[in-house]
Amino acid sequence: MGFERDVVVVGGCGHVGLPLGLAFADRGLNVALFDLNGDAVDLVQRGVMPFAEDGADEVLQRVVGTRLTACTDPGVVSTAENVVVVIGTPVDEHLNPDPNAVTQAIAQLGPHLRNGHLLILRSTLYPGTTAMVESTVADLGKTIDVAFCPERIAEGKAMTELFELPQIVSSRQPGALDRAEKLFGNLASQMVRMQPEEAELAKLFTNTWRYIRFATANQLFMMANDFGLDYERIRTGLAFDYPRAADLPGAGFAAGPCLLKDTMQLAAFNNNNFVLGHAAMMVNEGLPLYMVSRLENSYPLSTMTVGLLGMSFKAESDDIRSSLSYKLKRLLRFKAKDVLCHDPHVTVDPSLSPLDEVIERSDLLILSTPHRAYTSLQVDVPIVDIWGSLGSGTVL
Repeated sequence: MGFERDVVVVGGCGHVGLPLGLAFADRGLNVALFDLNGDAVDLVQRGVMPFAEDGADEVLQRVVGTRLTACTDPGVVSTAENVVVVIGTPVDEHLNPDPNAVTQAIAQLGPHLRNGHLLILRSTLYPGTTAMVESTVADLGKTIDVAFCPERIAEGKAMTELFELPQIVSSRQPGALDRAEKLFGNLASQMVRMQPEEAELAKLFTNTWRYIRFATANQLFMMANDFGLDYERIRTGLAFDYPRAADLPGAGFAAGPCLLKDTMQLAAFNNNNFVLGHAAMMVNEGLPLYMVSRLENSYPLSTMTVGLLGMSFKAESDDIRSSLSYKLKRLLRFKAKDVLCHDPHVTVDPSLSPLDEVIERSDLLILSTPHRAYTSLQVDVPIVDIWGSLGSGTVL
């Protein structure tokens, strides 16, 4: 008995699964999205993106109802040859990873998995999780290939990077590697073959390296700022026409759903012997408190209304998951007379205020997320900009 669809994406209406499903459908594959979020499923079925992703709206409207469908019925898993599972390793409130969560999810899918399936794990995995899934699948008594093919996209760039970046594919089964390469060959032109444990570490290494780089920039920013010097001016000068310094980042909040989580997963994998990773966490997570402490020395915060401009975790995004803007808000609520917040992209936070109200009522503004919408603001109160995006210096 054959399969009526090419691909089903489990967790298919989220930030990773939906762009992938759209990309496959736009390349002519028959795709189903399975997700437990009924609201997101309803939006997708109506041709509406549940979150912002550049270039995705037009693709969704082009493929929904023809080559793409979304549902909350796990039975749809049995209809597609390739089952892509976008369920990563979660961490608890103490940042300890739970690798069993992925295997438990696969076990729940067990009744819907069939002989001939290619089961592809897509999200970040704690090292060794692929092997655990292989064991779980073997216990089902079915002939199912297992592969780990980590996503490598940045939010907002998925609809270009899915086609431009080389795809890492890994499996212990040569046939599964060939099948994974064939599937992702619909999107990417280059493949990188690895063993599953290599691929698991490759994904964690990538995000950890970015997190440490941002921490380096933030530590250097604090050093310069403590001496009354402008980090962004220094960075721009030292990098000018000097390739070996071109990759030094600007200062700013290093947040979102992946960087800290994956760094702590790598630390846990190495028995919490990861000095660089833990130091990076202290720097990046400590930046909001550093800012408030410095501002408290310069302004009578207890008598001031402070306006935060931007609440998503990065520019031009509507995603507030793990955003350090909210940590800054909590700290300022303790120190300032009042705190007002605005974001031109975020729609899920009813506490946000209109931009004109924030500007009118605030005695001090902080550019907490450097959205392009804020670059041309003309206001009569001080604006704090550690990102250097307004061209007015980064000294607190």
